[in-house]
Amino acid sequence: MNTQTVCDELTTDQLQQLVVSALEDFKAIDILVIDVSGHNPLTDRMLIASGNSTRHVKSMADNLILKAKAHGNPPLGVEGQGEGEWVLVDLNDVIVHLMLPQTRAFYNLEKLWEVSASYRSSVSSPA
Repeated sequence: MNTQTVCDELTTDQLQQLVVSALEDFKAIDILVIDVSGHNPLTDRMLIASGNSTRHVKSMADNLILKAKAHGNPPLGVEGQGEGEWVLVDLNDVIVHLMLPQTRAFYNLEKLWEVSASYRSSVSSPA
């Protein structure tokens, strides 16, 4: 008889902690967690982190993917792993952006979400 172990799906907080731990294990730089729950229909959290080189970014992504799979949460998709300048790992409730510092500075996702949050606040506030 072939038996399989069934892992309970991790909560968003547990998945976020798994991601942060995997990134810290591989010395990620400037890990930032952005809570987008209720503002983004695709995910609840976005994590952004930097690596020193394309090799570093790729190894962080590889480690994250292995840990997520081991905990029963394989990525829905992974983009950019070949180049390593910006790797996106989609874990459904948590989307992870791993970037070189210059790529992160150019796209400035942190600022994009900050501006988006302030726009949402001003739109929802009565005049």
